[in-house]
Amino acid sequence: MVACPVLLPLQVLGIHLDRHPVILIALALTWLLAVGTGLALMWDYENAPGVPASPPIRWPRNSRIVAAADRPTLVMTLHPHCPCSRASLEELDRLMARVQDSVAAHVLFVKPPGLTDDWVLTDLWRRAAAIRGVEVFRDDDAIEAQRFNAATSGQTILYDVDGRLLFSGGITGSRGHAGDNTGQSAIAELLTKQHAAARSTPVFGCSLLGTSGRTGFRDE
Repeated sequence: MVACPVLLPLQVLGIHLDRHPVILIALALTWLLAVGTGLALMWDYENAPGVPASPPIRWPRNSRIVAAADRPTLVMTLHPHCPCSRASLEELDRLMARVQDSVAAHVLFVKPPGLTDDWVLTDLWRRAAAIRGVEVFRDDDAIEAQRFNAATSGQTILYDVDGRLLFSGGITGSRGHAGDNTGQSAIAELLTKQHAAARSTPVFGCSLLGTSGRTGFRDE
């Protein structure tokens, strides 16, 4: 039987808890409460969505990303140091394998001013670049992310061939967890069947921008 960590220091001090059952019960309850609180906070963190995007209903004309003329275009915005976004890339990889060449996909990695290129060239960048059919861009000063009104790493936006907004949201079911989810399924349905039950989903990831909305990047 594993001893309660709260009781070990008292045992070391020679305090015999079997002679003080009230203290034993109180300490055990305190330990259980602390464990329960920690688990609840972890659950809340994993299931708390980030700030959703409010992308323009038409493809932004001033974007340096060229929308495809022969198929829909997908844009994913990422913070290069967001651990949650690895799951978003796993889902993007699954999506691209599923829909083949029916979408032009772009992944934008934000880069705040004053930082070197190495700050952006992380494992996430290399993972994105390895996905078939995906183009990877460095988004200096998050200019492109702001054109699409994206605020959370993992935000995924889909436009049709005429530049009309089809979908905006995340493609993971919770923070940092890959697996079947509504967002990925919705995009796949839009690309293969031209309709989907969901056109928006919560996005789970780190903040692209801090409270200043421009240069206050956070590495969460």
